[in-house]
Amino acid sequence: MPDVSGLPLVGGASVVARAQQCDRGSGAYCAVELVVANQRYRSSLDLLVSERRHLRSVGWSLANGTTGNENAADSPGHKMRVTFSTAEGDLQGIELGWIQRPRNITLALSHALFARSPTLSMLLEPGSGGG
Repeated sequence: MPDVSGLPLVGGASVVARAQQCDRGSGAYCAVELVVANQRYRSSLDLLVSERRHLRSVGWSLANGTTGNENAADSPGHKMRVTFSTAEGDLQGIELGWIQRPRNITLALSHALFARSPTLSMLLEPGSGGG
């Protein structure tokens, strides 16, 4: 299970929902899904841009996400990988069937969108370097 405390978040961010997801297949792994809010920002897009900058500033390498709405970053040593999107971007991916999220994550994203709360959906998983 990836250690969420190893995920650098911009100042003022708080985790408002969390879920564990495990795949017990041949490449077994567990991941943590998070909904992260930060009222210091005007919009979810502002929060996303700031989080990307922050990750890069602490040594994470930026990468492409699985869908066009997603961003990703790999930790130094590639021990962890985070994929993240705005609440709106993730909800669009869920609606179109591109991604799946646990019910509590989907509900938290929906509530944040309607409350106009600057919010990100984040998926933290082991990277190619283990961890």
